[in-house]
Amino acid sequence: MKRVLDTLVAWGPWGIFLVAILDSAGVPSPGGMDLLLLLVTIANPAKAWLSASLAVAGSLIGCMILFYLARRGGDRFLERYTSSGRGARFKAWFLRYGLITVFIPALLVIPMPLKVFVICSGAMGIRPLPFAVIIIAARVPRYFALAYLGSRLGMSSVPWLKEHVWQMLAGAAVLFLLLYVLVRIWERRQPTHPK
Repeated sequence: MKRVLDTLVAWGPWGIFLVAILDSAGVPSPGGMDLLLLLVTIANPAKAWLSASLAVAGSLIGCMILFYLARRGGDRFLERYTSSGRGARFKAWFLRYGLITVFIPALLVIPMPLKVFVICSGAMGIRPLPFAVIIIAARVPRYFALAYLGSRLGMSSVPWLKEHVWQMLAGAAVLFLLLYVLVRIWERRQPTHPK
């Protein structure tokens, strides 16, 4: 695995692009996309912004591949698990707050199950354009922040991230609550249509 990671680091930004596509499409990547981005920007700080840009582009391509695969057959798979009980409650919750559940794990460096929500988005009929916008809106700050850390802090980036994991979790919780409140306010302002 170290040899594969070393090869990908040697490929630089284009290795990031390839891994971002594969990782976001559901193929596990050696060491993780975030670690690879950090290592490439540490090795070559001058290419930090190119690396972050290609990470965003590759992640968007990979997520859209997984999204469209789920759209073609995921609905039957999900229907089996969301027809009653907890699955039905999850489905109702996702249909109401779906893009928030995609945004938060796409934004955070802390590992969260983004692929599950990408599959749900495709299978449950979320429109492609809003889905793509959410992925870009989340990945740009995540990958550009990691590229900045790698280019500025060098090998101290990983310890810095470990030291600040609780602050990132707290920030994620606050962001989720803020988005939840905004969705609730927006829903209340929508006109109700009599049936």
